[in-house]
Amino acid sequence: MTNWKSNASKPVMDEGLQYHIRCKEGDVEKYVLLPGDPDRVDMIGDEWTESRKIANYREHRTFSGKVGEVGITACSTGAGGGSTASAFEELAALGGDTFLRVGTTAAIQEHIDPGDIIISSGAVRHDGTSQFYVDDRYPASAHYEATSALVEAAERLGYTYHVGVSCSTASWYCGQGRTGLNGYEQSFFKDKVQDLNKAGVMNFEMEAATIFTLAGLYGLRAGSVCTVVANRIRDEFSYGGVEKSIRVANLAVQILAEWDQLKKERKKDYWFPSMTENTTVKG
Repeated sequence: MTNWKSNASKPVMDEGLQYHIRCKEGDVEKYVLLPGDPDRVDMIGDEWTESRKIANYREHRTFSGKVGEVGITACSTGAGGGSTASAFEELAALGGDTFLRVGTTAAIQEHIDPGDIIISSGAVRHDGTSQFYVDDRYPASAHYEATSALVEAAERLGYTYHVGVSCSTASWYCGQGRTGLNGYEQSFFKDKVQDLNKAGVMNFEMEAATIFTLAGLYGLRAGSVCTVVANRIRDEFSYGGVEKSIRVANLAVQILAEWDQLKKERKKDYWFPSMTENTTVKG
């Protein structure tokens, strides 16, 4: 490994490489997809018009390219808030400003089936990271444009989808109300699934709250789309269909790019539905 020196408060490697993701200026596009699993970056890139590998370090695998005519980046975050925050910080420092989480999830509402899509409008902040950025009463909210574009994409693709609040956890086992080794449990998480179900929370996942909170604090856009692989209420697990959330996210980026161009042409800061009566991007 090359030796290098930097200050400790904001370490930057030789040639301006960011410490965790090993990307530099010019590597990252405005629109960024954030899968947890590094292997999903390859799956995402396979759907693009052009793709190239930028970096592969620790849990962070990064590709950039084009989907249609739109510049796009995908960077894996690993599981959980800590590594997600590191990737988000560095991707944003290099110019990313629209972030869509792409992944898998477990539903905690009985009517949601494995293979369905969940689009998160917000997230319960049990992620173990966002509270170190801001008071835990600060909301973890998706940006309305990102959510709207994901809904539009799911509609065009004909997928069954649900929109609502997710719960982001710092632990896949006890943090999601599962027992630990040898049946270990505590009273405070024993009823977590049932309590969140009664509150109307849609699903468990591990990164959205971190992404939404940081995006809100930094004035950026974020959304999340996940394929359901389990239903905890019905105790069903059926792994597959992650390509659905990938296709929704890739199409949503093209839709957002079109909306952004319309906002620029009309000198508007915000998208609104009647702005796009004659859209051109098709599913």
